[in-house]
Parts: sequence; C-alpha cells; structure tokens
Amino acid sequence: MQAEEKKVEPVLASKSGPSGPVIEEHWLALAGGRMRYLKAGSGPVLILVHGLMAYSFSWRFTIPALAEHATVYAVDNLGAGFSSSSAGMDCSMRATAERLLQFVDALGIAEFDLLGTSHGGAVAMFAAALCAERHDPRLKRLVLVAPVNPWSPHGKRLAPLLGTTVGSLLFRRTIARWRFFDYLWLRRLFGNGAKIPPDSLKGYRLPVRENQAYEHALRIVRTWTADLAKLEQALPTICNYPTLLIWGTRDRAVLFRSAEPLRRNFRNAHLVAFDGVGHLPYEEAPADFNRALVDFLYGWKRA
Repeated sequence: MQAEEKKVEPVLASKSGPSGPVIEEHWLALAGGRMRYLKAGSGPVLILVHGLMAYSFSWRFTIPALAEHATVYAVDNLGAGFSSSSAGMDCSMRATAERLLQFVDALGIAEFDLLGTSHGGAVAMFAAALCAERHDPRLKRLVLVAPVNPWSPHGKRLAPLLGTTVGSLLFRRTIARWRFFDYLWLRRLFGNGAKIPPDSLKGYRLPVRENQAYEHALRIVRTWTADLAKLEQALPTICNYPTLLIWGTRDRAVLFRSAEPLRRNFRNAHLVAFDGVGHLPYEEAPADFNRALVDFLYGWKRA
C-alpha cells in the first residue's frame, strides 16, 4: 500500500495565513477503497477522525493550530469525503476502526494520539479497544469530541430507524433529495446559528454531490444498534488511556448529559464543556477548542 501526493483544493484546506503551515493532500490504497487524507506539521503524530456525513474538511480551523506542535493527519474514512469504497464494504464502527489502524500500519507510524468526533469518536474508542486487545502500545492518548456513546438517546432512536427499509426510503425521498434540508441539518448542529462559518454548507455539500455521501451514511446506520452494544462492552478495556472529553452544552446530536457517564469509564479523563455551543465546537468556537487541545496534548512543551 503506497501513498500518492497531490495539491489540495482550496475549499477543502488552506494555509492559516502568509506564514501558516502547508496542508498537503495524499491518497492511500487500502483493502476496500482508496483513502484520502490531509497532512500538515511535524513532530508527534495526531490523527483526526471526522463524524457522520463529515470529512477532513471539518478540521480546517484545527489543523493549522495543531500543526505548530504535531504531525497532523486528517482522514476521509473510506466512503466518506472523497475517499472511495467497495460496494460490499463493512461499515460497522469496529471495521472502520480496523481500517484506521491499517492506515497507521501503512504509514509506519510508531506512536500516535487519536482525536475523534461524533461517529468518529466511537470509531476512535473502537480503535483504542483493538489496540488494547492486541497489546499494541502505539496509541497513547484519546481526545473524544461529543462522541457517539451508549448514554445518548438520540442515536438509539433515529439511526436505527434510518437503517430500516422504510426509513431509508423516506430519507432518500426527502432529506437526500431536497437541498433546503441541508441548512436545517447544519443549523441543528450549532448552538448559535450566527456562528456557522460561511464556507460550511458548501464544504459539506461537496461529497454529497460527488461521492454519494448519503448512501454511505445509510450503510453506517444499519449496524448502529449492534455497534453501540459492542461499544459498551469494549469501554472497560480502554479505561487506562489518558482521555480528554470535549462537549458543547447545547449539543442536540449527542446530548451533553451523556458526557459524565462516559467520563466515569476512564481512570484518567478530563471533561471540557463549552457553554452554549453545539455539536461542532471545532467550527463554532475554534479558538477555545484549539486551546483546550493544545493544553491537553502539548502543554508540557510550555511548562
């Protein structure tokens, strides 16, 4: 498996200013598809994992700040963003975590920290469980941003419904077809609609137009209920990872009240809550979000 490099499109990533880090676009062949990822910076490795219906675009405000301290990789999971996938690919959370570790293997990464948000947060926890199961010491720390978890009721109701034949058909004939739903979906993810970045709607629409992102999302939700049950079983195995939890108190997708039950599953976990912020703190409050990350991951550099 070999990586191939080319120039990134400006709408997906850019320099943070005249002296900002260069953000490169790469491609990697994996079993099941061709993975696109962004890379920036140098130093200890941090891998960023996006949520459902998202991709590496989500981290456009995060990568420049973290690239000052680390080598940052932001993946498009197979089938998401602009990464391809095979028709019969297993889209369960555990299988997605397996592919994430294949990415680590292919790049020869010796050790890394892992940051996952929403569905990507659950994937990150599965990746940690796989590392613990295999006595793989490469994963050092976890950052979980409003991760899908067994204590948030929304995913237990809506996702399984969309995974049914009737729910899938209804989704295809309404939300997937009518573009005015795009803004309503995005607005629901923010605590304050006035803080939606001007490029967000266009950026998130691109994979929908060019890579059948909705179809991939429907494949994911079909195993949602079983995935959550397996995640609850796996949580005790990852209790020793130093973990930072980040949440917005007005999160309507993964409820903030599920943060504390999840935190109690870790021996060394710290919760940072952003008052009035929604499900995407890295877009709604990027400066505060980046500061919390840098303090947790690289604060020792300033000590």
